[in-house]
Amino acid sequence: MSTMLPRASQLRAAGRGAVRTLTAGADPDRYFRWRRDRDGDPFEVRFPGFTPILFTGHPEGARDIFRAPVDLVEPPTPNPIAPLVGDASLILISGERHRRERKLLTPPFHGERMRAYGEIIRVSTLDEIADWTPGRTVDSRSALRAITLRVILEAVFGLTGTERPAEYIRVVADFLAAYTGPLMLVPPLRRGVFGHAPWDRFVRARDEFDALLTEDIERRRAEPEDGRVDILSMLLAATYEDGSRIDDGELREELRTLLVAGHETTATSVCWALFHLHRHPEVRERVIAEVRDLGATAAPEDLARLPYLDAVCHETLRLHPPVPIVLRRLTGPLHVRGVPVAAGATVGIALPLLHSHPDVWERPDRFDPERFVGRRYSPFEFAPYGGAHRRCIGFALAEYEMPIVLATILSRVRLALPERALRRPPPVSVPHNIATGPRRPIMFEVLGPRHQDDRSDGSSVPHGPG
Repeated sequence: MSTMLPRASQLRAAGRGAVRTLTAGADPDRYFRWRRDRDGDPFEVRFPGFTPILFTGHPEGARDIFRAPVDLVEPPTPNPIAPLVGDASLILISGERHRRERKLLTPPFHGERMRAYGEIIRVSTLDEIADWTPGRTVDSRSALRAITLRVILEAVFGLTGTERPAEYIRVVADFLAAYTGPLMLVPPLRRGVFGHAPWDRFVRARDEFDALLTEDIERRRAEPEDGRVDILSMLLAATYEDGSRIDDGELREELRTLLVAGHETTATSVCWALFHLHRHPEVRERVIAEVRDLGATAAPEDLARLPYLDAVCHETLRLHPPVPIVLRRLTGPLHVRGVPVAAGATVGIALPLLHSHPDVWERPDRFDPERFVGRRYSPFEFAPYGGAHRRCIGFALAEYEMPIVLATILSRVRLALPERALRRPPPVSVPHNIATGPRRPIMFEVLGPRHQDDRSDGSSVPHGPG
């Protein structure tokens, strides 16, 4: 009998862990708020297959984690996204290797390179909305994924035309669809069963994706072209401090990370922004007026600098951070809000809690871009791209892309949410591949093209100055 008790205890613990996983996966924001209200901050969460995680959603706790010495924190293992991005991805490496890779990968996301991407973003958006004809219903997240993936394919690979990008779009879609929530959250499921298990399907999709990447890397190494501004060209030419270059295996995993993380997260953020703008017509009207005042020939970089549009983007990211948790494994002891945490433990920041903390945010459940007008928040209060030395390397591109896509759509086409979507509460954010996104599709009805003198409600006003 005594030998059965530990086994029974294990089963009960596994059952509780499975329930926690299902609850957190069904509504992460609600789960985190419930745990904080019940247990205080910080609180511990246990998921099957992972070490316990001590979560905080308090600015003090975020400060403790983000200010921890560089050599004290590293990515947790096992990591839920490792099968997606690969063990050599910048997201998952640490120490000197992380510093070395980050230095190599940072230049493409700054300065003149960013301005070169602006026209790619605008044209990709225009191409997608060209057939948004009156009466059509659009699945916004699907359409925005197509836009942001086109941007990444041209910015990363310099791919133009239709054939090769279409191949990538199909392969990446299959790859992301194959990595289901259960595979991400329950590591024991990552096993093959005679080629027919969900894991087998994912591995086949990943192999096809890697084969495409390998072909393009090998072709570009064999036929280098001067004057190209895409990220792959820059990485192929870049050297480490010792003069060596990135090898093909590591490059493939970094490219996979850029393609997956670089389009899914931004597409979801723009989707949420459009949703809120069409539930708050006064905010939408103000954005459209701000864009209209720039004139029809405004450059993409001018759109990216519009202050109220920027506030809308930041308020969207506050309510819906695309990657809602920040995780760190400790290599040494740390205190999080006075709670001692031992080396080897994992700590996390729950961004939905941080972005709604009552000490910082008044009426946090309300969509209110005004809170970002003329005010900046500390990285311990607002951290949609993580923080410290592990802040998302693509955040500059995401912050550049999001307002350009929004401004281009809003200035060209009039959309409306179906009446039912206006009456219902906003959809819940749920885990989806590398990011979270709305549980149900966000559909828009296309009302027609927008002209320079159109108001958001379809009426016309005289042209303003200039």
